[in-house]
Amino acid sequence: MDYETLLARARKNLPESVLVKERFELPKVSGRLEGAKTVIGNLVQIAAAIRRPVDQLVKYLLKELATPGAMRGPLFVLGTKMPASRINDKIKQFAETFVFCPKCGKPDTDLKKEGGVTILSCSVCGERKPVKSF
Repeated sequence: MDYETLLARARKNLPESVLVKERFELPKVSGRLEGAKTVIGNLVQIAAAIRRPVDQLVKYLLKELATPGAMRGPLFVLGTKMPASRINDKIKQFAETFVFCPKCGKPDTDLKKEGGVTILSCSVCGERKPVKSF
């Protein structure tokens, strides 16, 4: 048999879930300015959508945005005025580094500590990659 025939047979035997490429879309922040502060109301929902603890996302954002801030109940309050586009860019960077698999691009990953090293482990393709600490 030639390659094309074998490839066609292999694709036919694959489950449909492997062939379907659903598009995962990161939620955008919704916030407002209160005086000199920025208040984000949906950070908990964003963290849930990317399957990461909200405290990890908060720690990363505060470091990357170089601004003071904290969670106050369900609200994420930044100590300075910050455009939503900049916050969205940092959330996208977080997702690209700590959520999406570098091999298959799916968001079905987990972060695990192994011997002092944080490992991004994909449950879809099995890829394991060390990532920087945040």
